[in-house]
Amino acid sequence: MTSFHAVVGGLATDVRLPDGAGPFPAVLIRTPYDRARHLAEARGWARRGFAAVLQDVRGRFASPGRWLPYENEAADGAVTARWIRRQRWSDGRYVAVGASYAAHCALVLALEGPGEAEARPDAVLAAVPALGAAETAREPSGAERLLARAGWWAAHGDRPDSDEAALDKALAADPGLLTHLPLTGLPERLGRDLPSWAALWRHRDRGRLASRAAHAEMPLLAVGGHHDHFTEDTVALWRAWGGPSARLLLGPWGHGLTSAPGPGAGPAHRVVLGELYARWARRALTGGLAPGRHGAVALGDGDLWLPASTEGEPRTQRLRLLHGPRFTADPACPVRSDDLTVPTGGVPDRCLLATPPLARPLDAVGPVRVRLRATTDTPSADWAARLVALTPDGIAERLAVGVLRREEPADCEFTVDLGRLSRRLRAGTRLRLEIAGHHFPAHARNPHTGEDPVTAGQLLVSRREIDPASVTLTLHVLPSRPTSTDPAKEILR
Repeated sequence: MTSFHAVVGGLATDVRLPDGAGPFPAVLIRTPYDRARHLAEARGWARRGFAAVLQDVRGRFASPGRWLPYENEAADGAVTARWIRRQRWSDGRYVAVGASYAAHCALVLALEGPGEAEARPDAVLAAVPALGAAETAREPSGAERLLARAGWWAAHGDRPDSDEAALDKALAADPGLLTHLPLTGLPERLGRDLPSWAALWRHRDRGRLASRAAHAEMPLLAVGGHHDHFTEDTVALWRAWGGPSARLLLGPWGHGLTSAPGPGAGPAHRVVLGELYARWARRALTGGLAPGRHGAVALGDGDLWLPASTEGEPRTQRLRLLHGPRFTADPACPVRSDDLTVPTGGVPDRCLLATPPLARPLDAVGPVRVRLRATTDTPSADWAARLVALTPDGIAERLAVGVLRREEPADCEFTVDLGRLSRRLRAGTRLRLEIAGHHFPAHARNPHTGEDPVTAGQLLVSRREIDPASVTLTLHVLPSRPTSTDPAKEILR
């Protein structure tokens, strides 16, 4: 293999070429996380016959300029794409590849780059894609994803390098760090200059890339995890993609994919992603993929894979009220996202319901929804619904969470979406449903005053009342035991 360094559009770029005379198809990885961390990945692509191009985005690591997240990637990527196509070692084709923010870099090249075909990739591989600032910062209802964004901005924001442990160190020094108001003051408490932190929360234009995906003109491979922040965005991208083919791989993984297996991961879910990526890229560039949307979704705790189009039939689960039809949502003592323990004394801080033990195993594949009728005495309220599995072994395990923000305090009926579930639930498992006013620190606390939670300086107690008879939990359940499919076969078909 041959490797060399280049400066492309003023940005630090490394190239690793396969053995042989070439020319070669290329993969382009543009990253804010230090291109040196991708050297092993570049060697893997080169061993499989691809020229690997790694680039630090503007203002990060060896690339000069000012780091403006989500601002310059389409234009800078287009310059690099045109450069690739003009190199003697290039056969004129390239795949835009990336995970998380790097997936955003790949997608904007395909969907927002300059109009000439020379800049657009011939295929896109987007893993755990951060579609944009608004999608990463907020739930569809507007609720702020506080912990994940505070961690990312503390680690990477407004600096040329990274400190992955920055937030953990700050929380060790001040465990109440994220409780201080207003949240826009976080940089001062971190001892960092972070001008882009306050600007992040002004982004509300969710869905821009997903809406443009319908006009895509190249194949897509979207890869995600059931336990990732961006699972719903990954599936939405796959569903919206208008290119000649779209593939989805969704495993029982966290944001780190196979390096971060989550609950329900089994031996069948240990996919060698590098090999699969290269095989898909080769077929994508040669027109070897069948048209349409296909792929594979893991069934957690079932140790098998299902075709991505698999979805169960809607089934309402019977719930029994345990306590708290009237409860107090106090932002000074919020229900925590990192603790599944339910307090048994004092004023209830959530409504708690549960199903009887499952009489037989249940394969839940598809969206999870909670419908309820409730009231609150404050002008703004978040409704956090958390579904927990209580196993026969006595273990509590989070299955799904949804947060809905509403501004209507009057008595009303509404639905909270908890995302998608792909999980085998054992016989004897009970499902516990918690309905609360907060899910902190994963989400910012609604102050209940009608003020923006990011800039609010005052907190107000909110009193809630739920009609227990109105609460319905709907899962999508497979009518019979499924047959496992081969994920590689589904991705490469």
